[in-house]
Amino acid sequence: MEDPRICPVKSFYQRILLPVAYSMVFFLGFGLNVRLLWCVFLQNRRRSNMIIYLSNLAVADLLYVLSLPPLISNSMGDLWPFGDISCKATRFLFFVNLHSSMLFLACVSAHRFIGVCYPLKAVRTKTRKFAFFASASLWVLAIVEILPTFYFSHTGSINNITVCFEMVSPGQFQMYFPYGLFLVIVAFLIPFMVVVVCYCSVLRVLYKGATQHLNGISKTVDRDWRNKSLRTLLLVCLLFLICFLPYHVARTIYMFVRVFQPGNCQLLNTVMISYKVWKPVVSLNCCINPLLYFWSSGCNRKCLRACLWRDGRVQPGVCVLDTGIRS
Repeated sequence: MEDPRICPVKSFYQRILLPVAYSMVFFLGFGLNVRLLWCVFLQNRRRSNMIIYLSNLAVADLLYVLSLPPLISNSMGDLWPFGDISCKATRFLFFVNLHSSMLFLACVSAHRFIGVCYPLKAVRTKTRKFAFFASASLWVLAIVEILPTFYFSHTGSINNITVCFEMVSPGQFQMYFPYGLFLVIVAFLIPFMVVVVCYCSVLRVLYKGATQHLNGISKTVDRDWRNKSLRTLLLVCLLFLICFLPYHVARTIYMFVRVFQPGNCQLLNTVMISYKVWKPVVSLNCCINPLLYFWSSGCNRKCLRACLWRDGRVQPGVCVLDTGIRS
C-alpha cells in the first residue's frame, strides 16, 4: 500500500469548497428540520405512518448537522484537534444519516407501492404500531451496517500532523475494501433498486387508465391523486439521482484506485477531488428531506409556509400533512 509521503494527496480545493458547503448545510438543515419537527409534533394532531417516517428522517438529519461543526473547522486545515472519539463519532453520524435516509425513503416507497397496488394488504401496514416497529427496525439496521466505522475511522499522523481518516488509514485500505463494497452494494444499491421498482410499478398502475381493477376492487384514480403521486415520485428520484448516486459512484471509483492503483498519483488525486466534491452534495439531502413531502401538494406547501414563516393564514392543527397517496 502507498506511502502518503511518496504520493501526496492534494487538498487545496477543500479549504474553500467544504467550509462554505458544510456551513450552508448546517444552517439550512438545522433550521428546516427543527421547524419540521415543531410543526409535526405541536401543530399537527395526526400521526400517520408517513409523518412517523418523516419525523425519523428529520431526527437523523439533525444528528448529522450537529456533527458538522468539527468538519467545518477541520476542512479549513488538515489538523484534527478534537481527539479520536470525536473523529469516530463524526464519521459514524455521517454514514448513519446517509444510510438511514436511504432506508426510510425505500420504506416510504414500499409503503406507497403496497397502498396503490395492493390496497387490501395495505390495511395491515397503515397502523402506527407497524410504523414505529418499521422505524425502529430501520434504525437498528442502519446502526449495525455502520458499526464497523468505529473500528476503521480513527485519528493518525501524516507528516507530523494529526488527521481524522474518513474511511481508514492509507495502509489499511486492503482490509477496508470488502466492507466499503458491502456498503455500496447492500446499503445503497438495494434501497435504490427498491425505490426504482416500487415507483415504476406505481407509475404503471397510475397510467393504466382512470379506473383500475386492483385485487378485485374497482378503484378510480383521479387526476389530483395522480399528480400528487407523480410529484412525490419525481422528487424522490431526483434526490437519489442528484445526491446519492453520484456520491456512491465517486466513492466506489476512489476505493478501487486506492486499492489497485495506489502509486498513480495523478489518477488518485483526480478521483479524490471528484469524491470530495460530491460529499457536500450528498449532505444536501438533510435540507431536501424536510421539503420532500411538504412540497407534494398545495396543502403541504401552506403548512410549510406556516411553519417556516409563521404565516397567520394557516392555523395550528388545521392543515394536515397530505402524503399524496390515497390507499
